Amino acid sequence: MHSSIEDFEMPNEEQVHLAAESFRLLADPTRIKVLWALLQGESSVACLAELAGAAPTAVSQHLAKLRLAGLVKGRREGTFVYYSAADDHVKGLLDQALFHADHLDRDLHEDVRPTDGTRSSAVRST
Repeated sequence: MHSSIEDFEMPNEEQVHLAAESFRLLADPTRIKVLWALLQGESSVACLAELAGAAPTAVSQHLAKLRLAGLVKGRREGTFVYYSAADDHVKGLLDQALFHADHLDRDLHEDVRPTDGTRSSAVRST
């Protein structure tokens, strides 16, 4: 069946493994908040912890994993390390995930309608 599709290609095993690992690492709300903050600009662990509503030690551990996965990079300045998103691919990945989540959220809320025909306050206006 797929052989009849012109230019059909599957990713190689290494690409699949690396993509799955990236998605696995992004499957955490704190990591998504941290990455989103880093897409706005370089930041320290303390600032990221405040923005993500998490303890600095937890954020530091998340950053270490994200750095090993190539999603963030660090820059040392004296005793401080400032983090940033690794590249524009991270922004695209997170943009798409959050865009998709917003559409799922809107669809869920738009399916809930009051019986009197008016719009529920939970429905977002577009």
